[in-house]
Amino acid sequence: MPDASSPGRRRRRRDRRGRGPRGPLLPATLPAARTRGERFDDLVLDAVEDVEGVLGEPLDRIEFAVEDVPPADPSEVGGEAVPLGRYSAADRSAPARVVVYRRPVETRAADVGELGDLVHQVVVEQVAHALGTEPERLDPRYGED
Repeated sequence: MPDASSPGRRRRRRDRRGRGPRGPLLPATLPAARTRGERFDDLVLDAVEDVEGVLGEPLDRIEFAVEDVPPADPSEVGGEAVPLGRYSAADRSAPARVVVYRRPVETRAADVGELGDLVHQVVVEQVAHALGTEPERLDPRYGED
């Protein structure tokens, strides 16, 4: 019988409690294996696609981003309540940008369905601001509860 140190046999490693090597709990192909941040990014992309569908053109001039929290400096965001999103106009060095803040949006949503609706509302408001139009033009249901 070959021993564990012989080159023909692979040595099995165990942790200090005698258990074998651990792997992921869920395969990466299952929806539950995705993080909250990844699911939130998908909600933002879905909302952008909905707005593009209404406009009939892609929003190539606007860059979309998700940040966890708004900046700590209240002067940058208006000094009022915690913002859910922000629009920055284009300048010579950067394109126009819409940012959705994940943590404040998640905090205000009671469940997953409400989270999707709130993300959609924030994206519609910010894109309407960027295009200089009313949110109702981008989403006829805007403002309905």
